[in-house]
Amino acid sequence: MSKEYLEAGKIVALHGVKGEMRLKPWSDDAAFLSAFNTVYLDAAGTQAKRLVSARPHGNITLIKIEGVDTPEHAEELRGHIIYIKKSDAKLPEGHYFVDDIIGLSAVDEADGTVLGTIRLIESYPANEVWHIQNGQREYLIPNVPAIVKKISPDEGKVYIFKMKGLFEDED
Repeated sequence: MSKEYLEAGKIVALHGVKGEMRLKPWSDDAAFLSAFNTVYLDAAGTQAKRLVSARPHGNITLIKIEGVDTPEHAEELRGHIIYIKKSDAKLPEGHYFVDDIIGLSAVDEADGTVLGTIRLIESYPANEVWHIQNGQREYLIPNVPAIVKKISPDEGKVYIFKMKGLFEDED
């Protein structure tokens, strides 16, 4: 089941003396958070806070939350996970949240054979690597267009080109 509130990043440090904070974003774009007006300090969405500003700063995002105006108050939030409401996000066509992909069945695009279930996604500079679990076996599949042919959360499936060597061969 898909979550309503998603982790956007973690507050890792203070920035300046007016309550601005350094957030390690958990997205592929440090500017992603700047599209939101509200962030949440809990996974249930009960602690809504107005996001005054969010701007990329290298590989982090500098954020300012309404009511956090001193270094002392910002320090209290160090280590907090910041959440966004999933329905507030506008993703480009063909892009998905990791949460939407975890748990989907990986199937062979050629014959529909179930290859396993996607249980983990790791991000690397070149591409993501998907961990597909099939019983006691785990396969590591690169998320590249030559391998991942179609992602269909509505069907509960990801269609994979079963390239020789990615899964055990029966030769």
